[in-house]
Amino acid sequence: MIRVTGLEKTYRRGVSEVRALAGVSLEIADGEFVAIMGASGSGKSTLMHLLGLLDTPDAGSYLLDGREVSALGPDELAQARSARIGFVFQQFHLLARTSARENVLLPGVYSDGGPVEPARAQRLLEALGVGERASHKPGELSGGQQQRVAIARALVNRPTLLLADEPTGNLDTASSREIMRVFRDLNRSGITVVVVTHEPDIARYASRIVVMRDGRVVSDAPNGEPIPYDNGGGPMAPTAEEADEALTRGSKRLRGAGAAWTAHVREALRALATNKVRSGLSTLGILIGVAAVIAMVAVGLGAQKSIKAQLSDLGSNLLTVRPGAFRSGGVNLGQGAVSRLTEEDAAAIAAVKGVARVSVESSGTVQAVAGASNWNTSVRGASPSYADINSAHPTVGRFFGERENRERARVAVIGMTVQRHLFGDANPLGETILLNRVIFQVVGVLPAKGSNGFMDRDDVVVIPVETALHRLFGKTYPDSIGVQVADAKDMDTVQSALGDLLRKRHRIAPSQDDDFEVQNFADIQKAVSATTTTLSALLAIVAGISLLVGGIGIMNIMLVSVTERTREIGLRKALGARGRDVLAQFLVEAAVIAALGGLGGVLLGCLVSWTISAATGWATEISWVAVGAAVAFSSGVGVVFGYWPARKAAGLDPITALRYE
Repeated sequence: MIRVTGLEKTYRRGVSEVRALAGVSLEIADGEFVAIMGASGSGKSTLMHLLGLLDTPDAGSYLLDGREVSALGPDELAQARSARIGFVFQQFHLLARTSARENVLLPGVYSDGGPVEPARAQRLLEALGVGERASHKPGELSGGQQQRVAIARALVNRPTLLLADEPTGNLDTASSREIMRVFRDLNRSGITVVVVTHEPDIARYASRIVVMRDGRVVSDAPNGEPIPYDNGGGPMAPTAEEADEALTRGSKRLRGAGAAWTAHVREALRALATNKVRSGLSTLGILIGVAAVIAMVAVGLGAQKSIKAQLSDLGSNLLTVRPGAFRSGGVNLGQGAVSRLTEEDAAAIAAVKGVARVSVESSGTVQAVAGASNWNTSVRGASPSYADINSAHPTVGRFFGERENRERARVAVIGMTVQRHLFGDANPLGETILLNRVIFQVVGVLPAKGSNGFMDRDDVVVIPVETALHRLFGKTYPDSIGVQVADAKDMDTVQSALGDLLRKRHRIAPSQDDDFEVQNFADIQKAVSATTTTLSALLAIVAGISLLVGGIGIMNIMLVSVTERTREIGLRKALGARGRDVLAQFLVEAAVIAALGGLGGVLLGCLVSWTISAATGWATEISWVAVGAAVAFSSGVGVVFGYWPARKAAGLDPITALRYE
């Protein structure tokens, strides 16, 4: 079975070198029970590690069943360990977070033959006398019981070679005898057993004793004084049921991958649950990032939707003509400082092709009084067409007409905010109000327009523009002219025509600047939408940065986890785990943290969005595209930032990891 020739192994510790093996040659046949003895530092454990494919020699040849193993890669060595070799360690190396049964089942996770049936693990534990302790964790077992569990784990994949490194070093005399009787029973069932020990009493159980000193074999002879065989450990040969099971294990190969991933997820949850606070803090980083992305995008989309609704409420296809900048003596007095617009301009604009309606407008702030109530509000003088242009037909009462405008009638249409402050729940129709001490009669109530967060659009009083100019404000020129275009596709054409018309009417030379400005609400809407889109993008970027910070937190916790679990990683590799198996397990842990943080972030983000809307009155709109993108990004962050620690874990050398303190 085993033939080694000229094996050499040197360990380097800083600048010094320790030659553990110096040309060891040895043969072990199938079915032998061999004890390798020697003092501490003799090289016996190093030889055991090389025989068990946990380490590689610097020189020499090692044939296992006629196959040269020194040429095998890490994954091929792992596969050979899983299929042919069982290990029993002095320190037991049981996973503290799992039960005895789960420890026994662990090698099956990495076996090409598929997962091991729990019934087989239970039978092995019962045969070794610890069946009733199957559900207990290692901390609840005695040393002898832990070693029996370790033996059951070594046997679960039906190895042909069982290696035991100081298997009784941590046991009392009685437990040591029981364990050695078990090894003898296993050898009698056909398993080749190699035990490393420094105790002569333990070596006497073997049929052959190899003695090492200073990295060399100094004695290799049959055991002249074997301990009499005592079948006290019970038969360990496979039962007929287990033999039948062995024939069907090949059919489980397709299930092996699914079982492995299930085991990875289960182990990830265990590892995270063991360090709840640290795991929770890492999850919190992702959670806050995802919540921030969702909430910020919701606020941005809500702002866009609100602005579109407000502009829509103002009316459709609107152009507004306002006074431009005015210069006097080389001094720029600013836009709107002096109005050059006239009612004749409005009449001329109404005749332009494509113009549907025109409203002459003037505005100011007044103190409104009704009975014992008063309220500071804005007044807008407008033409009767204002109601059609701005979708402002009263919900109660009526709008004023052209005759009332010409006659400068003192009639008013009030907004709902003004009604609430001046009249409460009473009907305001027919009532009188004082606007800067001028008496007006209320003839209608405007429809609700709502607030945009900065201005209450229902806090307004609309009166005839002629009344506003001549009876209230004492102005000669209007402040603006509202223009409604008949067809939206003619907006740019009409806007250009208005510019040409007003330049001509105001006698503006080609070298002079316009003394007016034509504002296109569609352009304003596009500009505002672009601004809010940019703001939303900036908010999302800030939130994304928090996701990256959360990813760095995941990387940190995974690096700590790799360091803390180095020996566990070594054990898994010794039991047959390939590098990709270890990589997958740690990536699953990172992905679980990210997924939990992502799901929690979705809930928190939605809650924050609704809270902002309820507390401030701002419109918010949750984007499920943003939700999906945030969750996907968070999962990606978990995998990307977890990859380096996972790769570091996957690259650990088995024996180096097992020796890690």
